[in-house]
Amino acid sequence: MVVETGNGNKPKGPWHSLIDLGAGDGATTAHVAHLFEKVYATDISAPMRWALAKRKFTVLDVEKWYESGPFNVILCLNLLDRCDRPNTLLRRLKSSLASGGRLVVALVLPFSPYVEVGERDDHKPSEYLPVKGNGLEGQIASLVDRVFTPLSLRCLVWSKLPYLCEGDLGQAYYFLDDVVFVLEAQPDSSQYSASEWTNTEPSGYKRSDVVEQQTGHERKCYTGKSHL
Repeated sequence: MVVETGNGNKPKGPWHSLIDLGAGDGATTAHVAHLFEKVYATDISAPMRWALAKRKFTVLDVEKWYESGPFNVILCLNLLDRCDRPNTLLRRLKSSLASGGRLVVALVLPFSPYVEVGERDDHKPSEYLPVKGNGLEGQIASLVDRVFTPLSLRCLVWSKLPYLCEGDLGQAYYFLDDVVFVLEAQPDSSQYSASEWTNTEPSGYKRSDVVEQQTGHERKCYTGKSHL
């Protein structure tokens, strides 16, 4: 992310507002907060909302955050695989971007959705995100072609980062791959029908072995940072 700087220490330019969805305690948000005039954040956890407010971020309701938009930059880091309706969220993310804004999405691959609180009782999402493909590169291509492109979200750049995941009795930690995408909204020109990527679940759809071993535990991540 390129930010112009003036004669003083405070950056200036197009990036006036930032929102970090599912920001946790705000540690990641704090790394970029100084680049923006207004910083918003959300989290479903009451203690985390308290921590965000203590950092002087404006804490928004998790169900109504978009009402404070549009935003120049939206962070959606490691949230899509924990979201009950990821397609609905992505559409809302796009509509909440200011003109020329950027959406930053981070996602652990291979894709393994696990919903703590949702409409179903089996920890699976209500909406199916059609991430397919063999290997990391195949899943990245699937995300770009089958998820982002149908929503008219253009991928500008992506990067792979290490993801340290809380383990279980058999292993203290799991080392996974976190992929970060920087996206911009394009005029709607989808060539896909909505039935191809929402509210469907293919046969054989299941969580990965790693997530199976973590059933009932919230996954905590310690993700490396890159300069975007």
